[in-house]
Amino acid sequence: MSQAQFTVSTDERTQALDVTDEVARALPDDADGVCTVFVEHTTAGVVVQEAESRLLADIEHAVEGLVPDEGWRHDEIDDNADSHLRATFLGSDVTVPVADGSLDLGTWQSVVFVECDGPRQRTVRVLTD
Repeated sequence: MSQAQFTVSTDERTQALDVTDEVARALPDDADGVCTVFVEHTTAGVVVQEAESRLLADIEHAVEGLVPDEGWRHDEIDDNADSHLRATFLGSDVTVPVADGSLDLGTWQSVVFVECDGPRQRTVRVLTD
């Protein structure tokens, strides 16, 4: 098994970013099988989706609409329950096939990191099996 990581910096509270190139750079040259892309945070997620700019904006808008901003018990601690709940729906990992050291995604597929509590710096791990 191989492990690598990279950092994602966000500028907005909710932001969807294409991280496909960063994931690809993290793969060993001889990787074959699958890789898992894992976000080490509870207020961010990762999905496989098309990375067209208008769709990324739509993802941001849809994520914000999933959960109301206020009215959550966890807000008594650090006022970001909505971010935790939104990230729950996204998930913290995706599994992607790998062939000859390259991601084996479909034509329109990309790995998209989704920030729910930014701006922040986040760590994304890439595990190859």
